[in-house]
Amino acid sequence: MNTVRQLDRVVIRFAGDSGDGMQLTGDRFTAETAKLGNDLSTLPNYPAEIRAPAGTLPGVSSFQIHFADTDILTPGDQPEVLIAMNPAALKANLRDLKPGGTIVVNTDEFTKRNLTKVGYDDNPLEDGSLDDYQVYPVALATLTIGALAEHEVSKKDAERSKNMFALGLVSWMYSRPTEATEEFLRGKFKAKPVIAEANIAALRAGWNYGETAEAFAVRFEIPPAKLAAGTYRNITGNTALAWGITASGVASGLPVFLGAYPITPASDILHELSKHKRFGVTTVQAEDEIAAVGAALGASWGGALGVTTSSGPGIALKSETISLAVSLELPLVVVDVQRAGPSTGMPTKTEQADLVMAMFGRHGEAPIAVLAPQSPSDCFDIMLEAARIALTYRTPVMVLSDGYIANGAEPWKLPELADLPDLSVEFATEPNAVDAKGEEIFLPFQRDPVTLARPWAVPGTPGLQHRIGGIEKADGTGDISYDPINHDHMVRTRAAKIAGVEVPDLEVDDPTGDANVLVLGWGSTWGPIGAAVRALREKGASIARAHLRYLNPMPRNTAHVLEQYDKVVVPEMNLGQLALLLRGNFPGTDVVGYNKVRGLPFTSNELTDALEEVIKNG
Repeated sequence: MNTVRQLDRVVIRFAGDSGDGMQLTGDRFTAETAKLGNDLSTLPNYPAEIRAPAGTLPGVSSFQIHFADTDILTPGDQPEVLIAMNPAALKANLRDLKPGGTIVVNTDEFTKRNLTKVGYDDNPLEDGSLDDYQVYPVALATLTIGALAEHEVSKKDAERSKNMFALGLVSWMYSRPTEATEEFLRGKFKAKPVIAEANIAALRAGWNYGETAEAFAVRFEIPPAKLAAGTYRNITGNTALAWGITASGVASGLPVFLGAYPITPASDILHELSKHKRFGVTTVQAEDEIAAVGAALGASWGGALGVTTSSGPGIALKSETISLAVSLELPLVVVDVQRAGPSTGMPTKTEQADLVMAMFGRHGEAPIAVLAPQSPSDCFDIMLEAARIALTYRTPVMVLSDGYIANGAEPWKLPELADLPDLSVEFATEPNAVDAKGEEIFLPFQRDPVTLARPWAVPGTPGLQHRIGGIEKADGTGDISYDPINHDHMVRTRAAKIAGVEVPDLEVDDPTGDANVLVLGWGSTWGPIGAAVRALREKGASIARAHLRYLNPMPRNTAHVLEQYDKVVVPEMNLGQLALLLRGNFPGTDVVGYNKVRGLPFTSNELTDALEEVIKNG
């Protein structure tokens, strides 16, 4: 008889070769966990190589999930449970496992050859090196092949299903349902029903193994979290960005055009948007990054909402055309899903090192609006905001996501269609001025007195013919101008337009009002900062926090907020780019940078220790 023990939270990591299906296993476990109503956060970790040699450390792929019966902010600092499909997965992840944690290990892969390949002189399952952990040795491949003996699949295909056996076992251990996964497998392998049924059989065999094996005497339950009423779904950052782009088209009444070139970790946005033609979304996979942004800008010129997506290397290639969009003063949404650089860097690892490029990475004075989502679900809202600013102010807007947000997942409450903002646009349809002869004319650079935006005239509108191009334009008429005074005026006007973009005030979380230290973050540091601040307050410390979603322009009350605190700590996954901007814009602020560039997000524990040190030292 199995004992059922209730937990409030747990962190599990699935790890194996990139061909072992760990991402699929983690995705399905996450989907079933979301269905049960737990709050959750995930951290997929892919190898940079498309397919590193099997059984080697560079080829290890992992998926971590943290789920709980209350709100959580991070995918967890340390896994408490490790599913290791081979010696490489064990060696690469053991140092992260919580002391005394649980290891479910696939013994079939612990051959002399595989052990030697990753530097093990002796078998860690036999030499006592794992005595401090609770180890469950399971011959996953052997058991899976045995369970599928009556199925019409080859031994090789049967062994490939061992990830489903592992999923079934862990689902049993943590009381997760599997019915939706069975339906998923039938859909995924619709054209190969024999493979579908083999995977389902492996899944059920894993569950039954947990139920009957004497080694697994305890199973666990994590009750649902108390979330606000509504309809929820599990969503990744890239999916939320794609849905936000689609919703922006619906809210504005404009067709959406995405020009993109595949690049990790942004490609999923293109893949997802290509499914939504019925909402007026057109996707084009261009021949290169420059063509992609050129097509998007051309679509905006033609009256659509032009969007282009990429990562750091692609954004660098797009910079000239983004500058052209600044000069043309047309709406353009640019999404940068940041990854570790420079150059190709570590394509599958996360970083926040494109902020300065977003702010200044164009020739000439070419300011644009810059926004950053703080979590996977926030990507939906930030895209609506990016579209609002781009359409209202006729400007490029850059959205700085990153690999951590893009691939991570969390529950997302679906908004009501009626709650979407009104992003409707009024195109110019008739002349807007009178010339010296008293004849009506169209001035393409006559500006709205509040937003400083110019009229948006769709090509072909009768009577609104006007010159377009990258050479400097005369104020009002848009005629080519080399006049130095006019150029100075146009440069300052375009800068004033961005500086005047209306954004919400910076909100500060300072419950006692007597904190001397403010933690100021941006982008994906939101979760780890929140968890660290929560931990410090539980210890009795007084600390404030704020988070910048609007980086250019910054909220108008930013200076006032910073003035209230003796020190401002800025954790960033770079070498101090926001800190640099803060020191330049607010020179009286004592900015303390805390920086990490390891291709991994901050843990809440490391931030807790760093912030505690700042508070202690005054």
